Amino acid sequence: MDTLTIIALIVSSSLFAATPLIFTALGGVFSEKSGVVNIGLEGLMIIGAFTAIVFNLTFEASFGAATPWIALFAAMLAGGLLSLLHAVASITFRADQVVSGVAINFLALGLSLFLVKLLYDKGQTDMINTRFIKKDLPLLGDIPVIGDILFSGLAYPTFLAIAVAFLSWYVLYKTPFGLRLRAVGEHPMAADTMGINVAKMRYIAVFISGLLGGLGGAVYAQSISLDFSHATITGQGFMALAAMIFGKWHPLGAMGAAIFFGFAQSLSIVGSSIPFLETVPAVYLLIAPYVLTILALAGFIGRADAPKASGTPYVKGNR
Repeated sequence: MDTLTIIALIVSSSLFAATPLIFTALGGVFSEKSGVVNIGLEGLMIIGAFTAIVFNLTFEASFGAATPWIALFAAMLAGGLLSLLHAVASITFRADQVVSGVAINFLALGLSLFLVKLLYDKGQTDMINTRFIKKDLPLLGDIPVIGDILFSGLAYPTFLAIAVAFLSWYVLYKTPFGLRLRAVGEHPMAADTMGINVAKMRYIAVFISGLLGGLGGAVYAQSISLDFSHATITGQGFMALAAMIFGKWHPLGAMGAAIFFGFAQSLSIVGSSIPFLETVPAVYLLIAPYVLTILALAGFIGRADAPKASGTPYVKGNR
């Protein structure tokens, strides 16, 4: 296998694995930029994966090749609705945001497994037939060298994830809405005195995080796992949370960190095809994503400060 082929294989596999993490990490950015800690990203991915697979299996005959794309919208809606529970608990009732997020994780897993057993009378769903597959991007994939590396063997949701990352950066840093959202996460009292509805902005941010978290889970289920069970989402939500922190709560930083973690995940899949990794025991490649996550957060990101009001409920009138 020549060098160019190896590089193209690593890049395509890394981006393929990173796509769900990018969506979910961006959801975490929106939530935490508004001042609401969202530990429930794992649960949002779980409910998104469950919804997408069930929708795909149920309506494949009706929508054909468009089924995976329509399933994404169903999963986004499910993630958004579940995130509202977190918003109600943490914003309206001022519950501990970490505890609320953990409860979302348990609720999503328990509810989805209960429904799988109810609908399919077994511990997992059937395999889907229509899914997102790797393709070469028309025209761009024909560019010599660059086309082989960057535009070959990728699924269309990958390009959507990158576009959403840049759109998120623009919304957060170049629009009045983004300024208000960041303001309620940094100094909610000052934002309140300027006439910004703190609770409303936080509700919107948490809902967006639910939409993107559900989207991430749906993409993962319809491109990687292809079914739903208790082991479909196993730590990807926490990895996305780590990518958000590694990226220092910035959309483009979170995307870069998600690609790094996607690279770590892809090693367990393509490692046996890479000459200098083929002799490495498979178990080491399987644990690589989690080890690299710990190392990245523990020693390589420098000082990473969350939004100042992150995790702190806002009580109008309190100093």
